[in-house]
Amino acid sequence: MRIRYFGHTDVGLSRDHNEDSHLADPDLGVFVVADGVGGRAKGEIASQEAVELIWEWLKRNEATIREIAQGDARERSPQLCQLVRGAIQNACYMVHTMGQLDPEQRGMSTTASVFLVCGNVGVVGQVGDSRVYLVRNGEVDQLTEDHTLINYQLKHGLITPEQAQRSRTRNVITRAVGHKDYVEVDTLPIPLFPGDRVVLCSDGFHGYIESFDEMRYFLDMEVEDAVLEAIRFANAKGGKDNITALMVELGDDEDY
Repeated sequence: MRIRYFGHTDVGLSRDHNEDSHLADPDLGVFVVADGVGGRAKGEIASQEAVELIWEWLKRNEATIREIAQGDARERSPQLCQLVRGAIQNACYMVHTMGQLDPEQRGMSTTASVFLVCGNVGVVGQVGDSRVYLVRNGEVDQLTEDHTLINYQLKHGLITPEQAQRSRTRNVITRAVGHKDYVEVDTLPIPLFPGDRVVLCSDGFHGYIESFDEMRYFLDMEVEDAVLEAIRFANAKGGKDNITALMVELGDDEDY
């Protein structure tokens, strides 16, 4: 499976600095988007450290990842999920420790959305409210669940969708990398097919998506054009937050 990708981040129209970070290593098959939390508590440091720590953990396990990729990776997807889970939990412990050691960084944390490509399998890892979408045969599916107070209240019938739209707690997240020394990580293995596209993004983009139909016109563009149009779209809608989008396109060797 060959990979084409492009990622970009933009400060948006309202913020004075960018707390988003992203990383792409197509050779290892690792893609990460993180959205820092903390403002003066150095959210931008939390997100940058997290993406690097996640990559370093998976890089140390490169031999295992490549060995799994040589066979039917679907049979060993639980092992891949554990690798991704461990990478994010290690980043959580390290970012939290940095905050404990430096008063200027105390309280910093970040979301983390991870996508690992291993042979015919992709593994999604998720903490927070950045998102991962799968685009396949013209259909868009959200692969991640937002770890937010609003989403929890909606799932348990505590508020209505209309109340959620008006809530002042829309941006309160219930899980973050670095908030404590441990975090529960959602993982999801998915089979991969040539032509699949995976989009990782911060809420500065997906917060403006009211329906998947709004995404369709630019998801059919070339990878770089699609990412840049996603950012333009979010800024045209208001650009109230930092905006990051990273697209991964999978294809057969002869397609590239």
